[in-house]
Amino acid sequence: MIEAFTQHPDYEIITSFPGLADISGAIVLAEIGDDRTRFVDDCALQAFAGSAPVTRASGKSRTVTRRRTKNNRLAAIGYSWAFTAAARPSPTREHYLHRRQHGDGHPAALRHLFNRMLGQLHHCLHTSQRYDPVKALPHAEPRHAGPVPHAA
Repeated sequence: MIEAFTQHPDYEIITSFPGLADISGAIVLAEIGDDRTRFVDDCALQAFAGSAPVTRASGKSRTVTRRRTKNNRLAAIGYSWAFTAAARPSPTREHYLHRRQHGDGHPAALRHLFNRMLGQLHHCLHTSQRYDPVKALPHAEPRHAGPVPHAA
């Protein structure tokens, strides 16, 4: 599987993403396919993966829930992908921490990170560009690793 994946034209693009290596990248490619016209836009890919939320509105009520109909294999590797990408100091980790600080729980922050990275993957595959964290997450500023002040 790895040998076949390394020969694929999209290998360099897919493995340029943080958290995607040979096996996880091969699974992502296998699940989304290599037909670039399959997903019209990034929203279609995100809905296919189950990372895009479902919003239902009726009258004055509005509910946002998770998507139940999805590609379960892509959703599972997406959770792993986001978890791995958020584990190391990087703009993706800063994005994850930003979501956590603003009220998202761990699963919601990972799902949001996966959703965002899927959109970036869609863009990179359509434009034949490698992942660039500066362009992808411009708002994620690195935190300064200085001494932690002690509470008196």
